[in-house]
Amino acid sequence: MYFDFTVPVPPTEGIITFKKIKNTTYVNYEYDRIYDKTKKYTNVKRTTIGKLVADNDKTVMYPNKNFYKYYPDEEFPVLSSIQRSSCLKIGTFILIEKILKDYHLPGLISKHIGSRYPLFLDLLAYSIVCEDNAAQYYPDYAYNHPLFTEDMHIYSDSSVCDFLAGFTIDQSIGFLNEWNSTRDHREKIYISYDSTNKKSQAGDIEFVEMGHSKDGENDKPVFNYSVAYDSNNSEPLFYEDYCGSIVDISQLQYMLERARGYGYRKIGFILDRGYFSKGNIHYMDDCGYDFVIMMKGMKDLASEVILECIGKFEKTRKHRITEYDVSGFTVKRKLFPSDKKERYFHVYYGDWKAASEREALEKKLADLNRFLKKSMGGTIAVTETIRKYFTLIYYHEGQPDEKFMHAMEKEEVIDREISLCGYFIIITSQNMTAKEALLLYKSRDASEKLFRGDKSYLGNKSLRVHKLESAQAKIFIEFVALIVRNRIYRCMKEYMIENDIRRNYLDVPAALKELDKIEMIRYSDDVYRLSHAITKTQKTILAAFGMTEANIKDRAKQLSLQLEAIEQESKEDEKNNVDR
Repeated sequence: MYFDFTVPVPPTEGIITFKKIKNTTYVNYEYDRIYDKTKKYTNVKRTTIGKLVADNDKTVMYPNKNFYKYYPDEEFPVLSSIQRSSCLKIGTFILIEKILKDYHLPGLISKHIGSRYPLFLDLLAYSIVCEDNAAQYYPDYAYNHPLFTEDMHIYSDSSVCDFLAGFTIDQSIGFLNEWNSTRDHREKIYISYDSTNKKSQAGDIEFVEMGHSKDGENDKPVFNYSVAYDSNNSEPLFYEDYCGSIVDISQLQYMLERARGYGYRKIGFILDRGYFSKGNIHYMDDCGYDFVIMMKGMKDLASEVILECIGKFEKTRKHRITEYDVSGFTVKRKLFPSDKKERYFHVYYGDWKAASEREALEKKLADLNRFLKKSMGGTIAVTETIRKYFTLIYYHEGQPDEKFMHAMEKEEVIDREISLCGYFIIITSQNMTAKEALLLYKSRDASEKLFRGDKSYLGNKSLRVHKLESAQAKIFIEFVALIVRNRIYRCMKEYMIENDIRRNYLDVPAALKELDKIEMIRYSDDVYRLSHAITKTQKTILAAFGMTEANIKDRAKQLSLQLEAIEQESKEDEKNNVDR
């Protein structure tokens, strides 16, 4: 889409090129050059950033979204309310508006944000629909979508940045306090807690530090971000942001205190193996919280419990858990010698899992054997993995002329590991069956999808800010967006289960893309009307939220009247200005 305002063509020689297609001359930006050594040829990477206003004038162009990507310092002009697209995408707006009302979020947010809360809602919708959080692209979204702001005013990217910079930590704290006070604290719930980290180049933000990035890039400044998720009611409860150098295992106890501060008492926690530690287990005991936790790897205790259970349940029908194609068996014993009470160890086995893990083990051993074979007769850097699986033989071992000669596999170690393939353990503090424990732990899938959605579908893999207030504002908006997006995901999943159907368009990205095709067109009489009937696919998606075609038509009429009034008021203002 090309904007309906003009900007100067960037005076960057060699980077900007022009290409005429039919009657239009496009402006291309060269963003990379890659040299192909085999073909001895340089591949030039270009993208279109605009089109010329006139073929004979290479100084002025209509920009598109890419222009602001490669020239981020160029300011997006402030658009008046009447300068909006003649084609408005209304489907996603109506859906998000409904979910916000169902949760009573507009009133709750306005209470803590103040009179500019509609812009907060628009930024929330923008992050969900466009999968982005960059302020510079917000006007592009606002140009062709209905808005919550008064008179559907389109704010510039600089105004959005000013809005974010004006946030205070008290606003997000106030929202979280009230959001959690509305939960039913009498109900026993299990909270799934998980964390991730996000990148930020802004080193002056106090919680951004060099840390252990979960994508393997440890040379980047990051901050940690965690969410507590009510697995019973499928709702995000609260979030935390903390320094990038703090590891997950040490943050858990502070989260438990936070849960207590919000008034949660009758709760249990569903945790992955990253939070497994003696201190954390005992701390949950002291707080009176139950837990469901995956046991770390092939620790000695895990191996001992699995070997004790092998042959007792794998081939027995009554131990089969068909939902996940595994068998489960429960034993009771102490987790640590210092424990005052016994825990429930749920041991699981799956043939598919055994085959997959055996294949991975064989591949790892084959790779190690190839490496060791190539290293024979020379020196070798011995890793813990090599030492675990092989006995190494040297020529003149320990002498200056020491040479690696041969490696023998440790068959007993490898055979033992093969016997453990396909098994895993979940530990619970409360007495329950293996099936109940697995179903509880697998409810973490929803919170894990929440994190994937946060990074992939809300554009929040990294922050693009340089002030603490702006960073905290984006994190706050992101959390409320997670509440809305999670509701969209849960409604469609429950609809598919209830109606026993599977449709590839009943996932969040596909559904939003489909609903964005519901459009209103402004015709020659300056009135917006629905461009076409609602499709069968769109009706199915809407049904998941208890909505019908009639709901869309009614809301479209309301939007049409609202837009007509806005446009009429704008024309009167312009006339009054001319008269003066």
